[in-house]
Amino acid sequence: MSHRNIALETTARQIRRDIIEMTHAAKSGHPGGSLSAVEILTTLYFDEMKIDPAEPKLADRDLFVLSKGHAAPVLYAALARRGYFNPEELITLRQLGSKLQGHPDMKNIPGVEMSTGSLGQGFSTAVGMALSTRVTGSKSRVYALLGDGELNEGLIWEAAMAGAHYKLSNLVAILDFNGLQIDGTNDEVMAVSPVDQKFKSFGWNVLTADGHDFDDLKRVFAEAKTCGNAPTVILAKTVKGKGVSFMENQVGWHGKAPSAEERARAIEELGGADHV
Repeated sequence: MSHRNIALETTARQIRRDIIEMTHAAKSGHPGGSLSAVEILTTLYFDEMKIDPAEPKLADRDLFVLSKGHAAPVLYAALARRGYFNPEELITLRQLGSKLQGHPDMKNIPGVEMSTGSLGQGFSTAVGMALSTRVTGSKSRVYALLGDGELNEGLIWEAAMAGAHYKLSNLVAILDFNGLQIDGTNDEVMAVSPVDQKFKSFGWNVLTADGHDFDDLKRVFAEAKTCGNAPTVILAKTVKGKGVSFMENQVGWHGKAPSAEERARAIEELGGADHV
């Protein structure tokens, strides 16, 4: 493993601990789909995107939209560990008076580019952002993280149609493809496959990656910059609850906070309490 990947692995482990601590303290939240996206956000915020925490509104910065807004804990942890705000604030998740609401708030949280939560709307906003940067001549790239259950929303496919129509090569959608949503498996609730063929038919470049492998994620992000006059979707295969043995591939952890005993067990599996 490269020195850079060791640093990313360390950061990812810390973000996982943050997610457990946050949702435990809040006694609510969505740990499963936050844990599945850790490597994706770690790669984006600590390796891929052109951003500056000291200047959150940097001109021509890259933009990220968490379309699956219920996974706010992973975004908050990534932003805090990247330097956008004090990590000590993470423990205030969902508490009265905290800026860290259950879904991202662009007005009060540095680094949040779009308030999200209503599924499908974040992706459509990302399409609008990519079109806007094209019109203004900005060099910004736009990244949007989608949930696979979110593909049940018709708005997703309207946005996909628009993204291809306007040839938004500066737009990259990443699908957190963990196979589970709030009520069960995707196939049980509303089958979304074949996702690759659907996006291809809409005119998108389609790439696949192991969503927990940093080298693979770096590869597809680099490839997305060479895909010509079309937007790109990355189908990132992930595991819901990744990193915590009793949460992995368990649909019940979609929106349930860990108890004190579960919190202690998870933190032990993740290398112990935070000493950063």
